[in-house]
Amino acid sequence: WAVARLAAAGVPCCEDRHGNLLVGVDSLTDYRRRLRQRAAGPLALLIAHMDHPGFHGSRWRADGLLEIRWHGGGPVRHLTGARVWLRADDGAELGGRLQRPRLDPRTRRLLGAEVRLDTDPGRRPAARRWYGGLAFRAPCWSAGNRLYTRAADDLAGVFAVVETACALQSVSARRRPGAEVLGLLTRAEEVGFVGALAHLDDGWLQQATRTLLCVSLEASRQGPGALQGAGPVVRLGDRQSTFSAGAARRLELLAAELLPGAHQRRLMDGGVCEGTTTMAHGLTTAGLAVPLGNYHNCNLDGGADAGPPGGPAPEFIDTRDVAGLLALCRGFAERPWAAEPWAPVRARLARLYRERGPALRR
Repeated sequence: WAVARLAAAGVPCCEDRHGNLLVGVDSLTDYRRRLRQRAAGPLALLIAHMDHPGFHGSRWRADGLLEIRWHGGGPVRHLTGARVWLRADDGAELGGRLQRPRLDPRTRRLLGAEVRLDTDPGRRPAARRWYGGLAFRAPCWSAGNRLYTRAADDLAGVFAVVETACALQSVSARRRPGAEVLGLLTRAEEVGFVGALAHLDDGWLQQATRTLLCVSLEASRQGPGALQGAGPVVRLGDRQSTFSAGAARRLELLAAELLPGAHQRRLMDGGVCEGTTTMAHGLTTAGLAVPLGNYHNCNLDGGADAGPPGGPAPEFIDTRDVAGLLALCRGFAERPWAAEPWAPVRARLARLYRERGPALRR
């Protein structure tokens, strides 16, 4: 979907050797050139992941059930009989039900299960070609400002990267006083940031010779100070690490300008995101997030189609938060880049010193 949407808007893209999608460049040579443009202005790299917790088939049983292996987080209660969707490569989508879920006895994480298909697919492709996830009344539906979906994490971030690139493609470069904006859409984040780590291991970003800001975009678990409908969150860090202070300050200034009274600021420690991977590799990192309900399809927050507490439930986000996220992503390119994000703070501190410094001489 991302490739087709970008192509329709005339936005170039390409893959690295691991299948991560680079948005805004037509080749790896072009990517390297953009990163190494010494005389160029700053570059903002928007990072989001294309995967969501779900399963792959492992083998067909003689009785027609499909044994599956689960990847990533997810609910661990009320799974027997839970609805799932399945596809075999590019085939039609089918429905099924989980049976005999298997949990890790130590971590209590879901390891696998069996799936009984609702209908006979006829000729059965090899089990390893099947994949899927938890299913609800529809892949996506709206109720007021709330958007229910089986995979908001990180569909919201991917959507923001793609739509930002499409919007900027139609704007003349002469009207962009800010940073150049590229996108990195990664694979296999839910099983340990594997796509992002593979890209970092190849050394692309470490070779940058221009100012580089890595911005993790996520749908991240809501909580105090990160409420749905109050705007996107300038994410100061995740459960593992805090992000670059100067970069966070730049985002705060941008949000204050573009979304006064309609943005939030918080260290969102409900999970770990790809911002930790870029921080760990010594790169300047910031984060933006939309507050997420029912993180990893686990009924933590109720809502439509939610089963018993702790069981399967659709994720949900607020469309107003997504609109704000789009405004901030586009703002990287369209607003002047604050070379000294701490200058207003220093000026305020200097004024305090001038006014109150004489107290030291008493």
